[in-house]
Amino acid sequence: MNKMKIVNMALVACLAVGLTACKTTTIERVDTDSVQDLSGNWNDTDSRLVSSRMVSDMMSRKWLTRYQVKNGKNPVLIVGAVRNLSHEHINTRTFIADLERELINSGEVDFVASSTERQEIRAERGDQAENSSMNTQNISGEETGADFMLKGQINTIFDAAANTQVKYYQIDLTLISLKDNRKVWLGQKKIKKVLETGRFR
Repeated sequence: MNKMKIVNMALVACLAVGLTACKTTTIERVDTDSVQDLSGNWNDTDSRLVSSRMVSDMMSRKWLTRYQVKNGKNPVLIVGAVRNLSHEHINTRTFIADLERELINSGEVDFVASSTERQEIRAERGDQAENSSMNTQNISGEETGADFMLKGQINTIFDAAANTQVKYYQIDLTLISLKDNRKVWLGQKKIKKVLETGRFR
């Protein structure tokens, strides 16, 4: 390798380092409730708004008052699986957390831990049985059973032509009675996003 080639390579390397050093990152703190739709994909705003509106609809239906009148108490709910059947990655755990928050904060239902959470709690009770004093132990066999399970799925349809893309989301939720498998509420929310892409994007 001759000296001229070595010098040229050194100059290229220095230029690359210099350009990297010149890059700056601007960070702005924004309200977590503000809408920041950058890619057109499912985001935290979609999760928050969909869960709020669907739970509001669920709580306004007759299944709830019928149960409360018949049993003299609020129904006990649990959220089961929400399946992502869309063409993109969606963290359904954050959506489930939003649903749980809306349900609990409604004050119209009681809520029990998920199957995964219950295993951890049962392990803790087992540890208490061996190591805690009798007057502070929480014994097994006293759990509250759920009356209904909320399940759902997220689907998408994607379409594109020229510089326009359309993303269509459909979220379906079903509330099922654990006593007899009756479906007591069916909810659906649709979101349509139109993306205009630049020519040189």
